[in-house]
Amino acid sequence: MVQLPTVSAELAERGLADFERFRMLLGELYPLVTEHLELEQVTELGLLYRWRGSGGGDPLVLMAHFDVVPAAERDGWRVPPFEGRIADGAVWGRGTLDDKGPLLVILEAVENLLAEGFVPPRDVYLSFGGDEESHGAAARAISDLLHERGIVPWLVLDEGGAVVDAPLPFVRVPAAMIGVGEKGVLTVRLSARSDGGHASAPPPLTAASRVGRALARLRPTVFPARAPRSTRQMLAAFAPHVRGPARLLLRVLAGAPWLTARLFAALGGEPAALVRTTVAPTMLQAGSAHNVLPAEASAVVNLRIAGGETIHSTVRRLRRAVRDRLVTIEVIEGSDPSPESPVDDARFAAIAAAVEVAYPDAVPAPYLMMAATDSRWFHRFAPAVYRFAPLAMTAAQRAGIHGVDEHVTIDSLERGERFHRALLRTLPAGAPASDGLPPGATARR
Repeated sequence: MVQLPTVSAELAERGLADFERFRMLLGELYPLVTEHLELEQVTELGLLYRWRGSGGGDPLVLMAHFDVVPAAERDGWRVPPFEGRIADGAVWGRGTLDDKGPLLVILEAVENLLAEGFVPPRDVYLSFGGDEESHGAAARAISDLLHERGIVPWLVLDEGGAVVDAPLPFVRVPAAMIGVGEKGVLTVRLSARSDGGHASAPPPLTAASRVGRALARLRPTVFPARAPRSTRQMLAAFAPHVRGPARLLLRVLAGAPWLTARLFAALGGEPAALVRTTVAPTMLQAGSAHNVLPAEASAVVNLRIAGGETIHSTVRRLRRAVRDRLVTIEVIEGSDPSPESPVDDARFAAIAAAVEVAYPDAVPAPYLMMAATDSRWFHRFAPAVYRFAPLAMTAAQRAGIHGVDEHVTIDSLERGERFHRALLRTLPAGAPASDGLPPGATARR
């Protein structure tokens, strides 16, 4: 799987050949899945498998994606990123964690259960997208297809959190971080124009300096810090597993969202990203020569929108912060934050029970995911959407996602397969669409 460079960002140059080979490879590696599950290709890059269950009710949807981000040896990889080398008890290469490893453990579990003659009590869909790293049109098409057919998943599980050894700076317990919601995504372009000319006689503000000033004004404090419900639930989940002052601190923070927001914002990094919208300039463009004033300058900014904000309100805050009518703000693409899925019902309990089988020492904990996943397309009609890849990841391994030296341990793959086998084995029999919802609630359609 790793040896096939399914880089969705390079589709225009490389074409679909590697993606087609990947689909054929799945058929070769998993003959029972190929024989017993119905496969439907949705767009050129979406694979939807249906495993028919023995009963009725709403299905389980297990998601993953098989495209990856670019990688090159010159970036400093210790082993070539698409060699797929097995060494030191791990598989090395681009996609081992994001997201071919999580895809593999799903298929391994299904193949093994088929070999045992197991039939799930309700339908199971495997939704695999080939362009998640490029906005996820395939997963969106799969979601649309199920929606059009009136299929409301009982549970959707995609990539996201993992099993980590230190989830917070002051919490040192193994934790299975289960994403119950995710921040929104917004990409904007800031641009300005001015008269060009020779650099020896510049105006007070050039196009480049206007854009630079605008970026400097986009400080973290542009957006308020708020502690979402999932963060408070996460702190409450950790409290019984720590001792001394840390336990008291977690209990206080779980009950005081305003204090949690201020503390996490002050900590910076991942804690700060949990409580506010983040702003990250990613691309800059201006000028064609060192001594020529650029007539136009632009910057692309990527934002991850916290709960309580929308695309519209985020752009409004950006305009107020920039304070320059000559800087235009263009929305390139975006999606609002997702609602948070419940943690006190059968769906979350099923995930937690499977975690206990595969990682008995890990504390299942809800959290807000800061990145975007293909599962975001299911929220408009699925009441329970979670993000958890059942793989153990150290801080160094997490840094390899979209970075260098990405790798997954073989032990972690074995445990991931065990997780999915346990989840599928304990899947409850078919139930109505509102199963597990609070009294009086109905599934969103």
